[in-house]
Amino acid sequence: MPLGLRTASLAALIGLALLLGAMARPALAASEDEVRAAFERYVAAHNAHDEKALAGLLLDSPDFLWITRGTAVWGHDPAMKRFAGLFQGTWQLAPDSSALKVTMIGEGVAQLFVPIVFTIGNAGQPAQTTTFLMNQILRKTADGWKVSSVLPIPVPK
Repeated sequence: MPLGLRTASLAALIGLALLLGAMARPALAASEDEVRAAFERYVAAHNAHDEKALAGLLLDSPDFLWITRGTAVWGHDPAMKRFAGLFQGTWQLAPDSSALKVTMIGEGVAQLFVPIVFTIGNAGQPAQTTTFLMNQILRKTADGWKVSSVLPIPVPK
């Protein structure tokens, strides 16, 4: 193949790669925006103690995982039962949205990280605030983005 033709072919391949990369970025940004919106609905459901809304945001699967107070809660239904108990007391989430980061880790899978302050108290008891580094994995389903794992790590005081 003559040098000029090779150079033109290489230039065409580079141009195509740049074009495809530019086209993929808006789709990636849209997915990140969708994950952020799902997390905002997650926080709103918690703060409203809205079990129905929260149930619709969690992956309805026995593979759903929530680590809480050193215990693994597996499955959508056991998690919702635990949340229902927590909602009887004080349970408020205040994420630091300016530090929220979404990382797309695969097709239809995202990792979310955000520092978040939990205000927690059993019914009739004084509430306490604790800062956590919240980590979540979300999966895109036919019904939108669903939280498939919740892994809060307490920040030492």
